[in-house]
Amino acid sequence: MKVLKNIEETREEIIQVKKIGQRVGFVPTMGYLHKGHLSLVEKAVKENDYVAVSVFVNPTQFGPDEDYDRYPRAIKRDEKLLRKRGVDLLFYPHVQEMYPADYCTYVQVEELTETLCGASRPGHFQGVTTIVNKLFNIVGPDRAYFGQKDGQQFLIIEKMIKDLNMGVKVVPCPTVREEDGLALSSRNKYLDSRERRAATILYRTLQMVKERIDSGERDGLKIKKAMEDMVAREKLARLDYAAIVDRRNLKQVEKVKGPMMAALAVFIGDTRLIDNIWLEV
Repeated sequence: MKVLKNIEETREEIIQVKKIGQRVGFVPTMGYLHKGHLSLVEKAVKENDYVAVSVFVNPTQFGPDEDYDRYPRAIKRDEKLLRKRGVDLLFYPHVQEMYPADYCTYVQVEELTETLCGASRPGHFQGVTTIVNKLFNIVGPDRAYFGQKDGQQFLIIEKMIKDLNMGVKVVPCPTVREEDGLALSSRNKYLDSRERRAATILYRTLQMVKERIDSGERDGLKIKKAMEDMVAREKLARLDYAAIVDRRNLKQVEKVKGPMMAALAVFIGDTRLIDNIWLEV
């Protein structure tokens, strides 16, 4: 596995790979890899001739009071995990390589970014779409792999690719969970033992939504209220948002039908966690 930090070296490596007709799969990450990330990597390895993974904690998607400085980093550990899974290239740039001092260009997807996490974290998705766009321009993948845990992010990136005619196939991969249902996240590291137990409220709430819909409930606003009430009963939890939305436009559904996503963001102590499930009625 090659480990490159320079944009031009990385681009040249991909050019040579494509010259011999190899299909390139790409997994962008912020590192501190867990089984969720590795499931994306393993799928990419199975489906492509050549696989690149990026590790870059992107400062432009963090707000001024968020956890950029303390976000967990473990590049040597990540490198070992990627080598073990047959990755061909690790792109690990410094911040100055991606955002030089005179940097002033950003990518904005409208509408889909104005709700859910976009409402709670202004500027977050502009940072996400900008860095993903830059990484696509550097790596030039045929396929890119993203987890459904970040459901809104996936749908925004899918829209960006379509609108900008980028020619990358974006592949959704199922959320990987602990035995008790908690979605794997690098931020789970922040939870103490009591908070870790309380964090299962996210998955339990989503399972309640699925059970109500499977039982015939079709009032989206009533289901949303039930989500809010369930989270409120967990003493260590503080709700950021709960919603059941149309996956095509991320608007709250009043009547449950079509492709939907039940999503929530919850603070457990000081740690903000997100989760969602995709539904179809």
